[in-house]
Amino acid sequence: MIEKKKGITVFAPATVANIACGFDVFGMAIDHIGDEVTIIPNKKNILQIKSIIGDHKKLTKDVQENIVAISIQALLDALKSNQGFDIYLKKKMPLSSGLGSSAASSVAGLFAANEFFGKPFSRAELVPFAMEGERIACGTAHADNVAPSLMGGIVLCRNVSPVEVIALPVPSLLYAVVIHPHYELKTSDSRKALPKKISIKTASYQWANTAGFVHALHTNNMDLLGRCVTDHVAEPFRSKLIPLFDEVKLAALHSGALACSISGSGPSIFALTKGAANAKKIAEAMKSVYKKSEMGADVYISKINSKGAKKIK
Repeated sequence: MIEKKKGITVFAPATVANIACGFDVFGMAIDHIGDEVTIIPNKKNILQIKSIIGDHKKLTKDVQENIVAISIQALLDALKSNQGFDIYLKKKMPLSSGLGSSAASSVAGLFAANEFFGKPFSRAELVPFAMEGERIACGTAHADNVAPSLMGGIVLCRNVSPVEVIALPVPSLLYAVVIHPHYELKTSDSRKALPKKISIKTASYQWANTAGFVHALHTNNMDLLGRCVTDHVAEPFRSKLIPLFDEVKLAALHSGALACSISGSGPSIFALTKGAANAKKIAEAMKSVYKKSEMGADVYISKINSKGAKKIK
């Protein structure tokens, strides 16, 4: 039970990173799932993880290793503050899902701390602090999950040192369908599956799709968007780690999806489409594949979340 002291609670949304053609550079925020963090100031001048709910006891409360505390500490260091907080984390999404679970936790705590101090940093300026949590969780400080979770919408992470994040326009009718099979795929294992080198030909295909995707967003060209959401770098290797990936992708495309690929490092799979009615049809087709195999799966239908992290109390 959270103590009755003045605290701040923030919800940070789940995200789809890479979006197929933008490995480690594109990300988008989705609705309905994410993580919630409450921080309550204490007089001990230390960070304390008081409770973690929904993690099946898999996450540490050690503030030197917990991503929420690490991100908040990065903010405190920047402000030269020794303010202490009691931290309460509520996981509202699965771990190792490919939906930015660690990023959502990191962002929620960081955003709450920034609110506490009167918003000294903009959402974009908070990205480097959240990336410190990702460094611990994933081994690399990348921004394609934390940036959209903070900022909402679809973002392009042009550079990580120094951080440069660009918000991209989002077509009003664009919907995402995300299916999460009940199967755990560690980010580290998914990273190991990637090739050490790719050919110039493969790279040029990827660059062309990356550029085309940005143009499609700016011109609201949904057909071009669908053709560009194609992954020549990660999907050919990571898809082998995801049960029934090929069948799910085929079901989505046959049901009218503009595109379908792996969400982040997997095992979640996303599809993009135009309009809510199409999204519902695609969701049913994707889920039916896992239903036939008797593997459980959760499906989420979402417009692109334009708000990002938000204070809820």
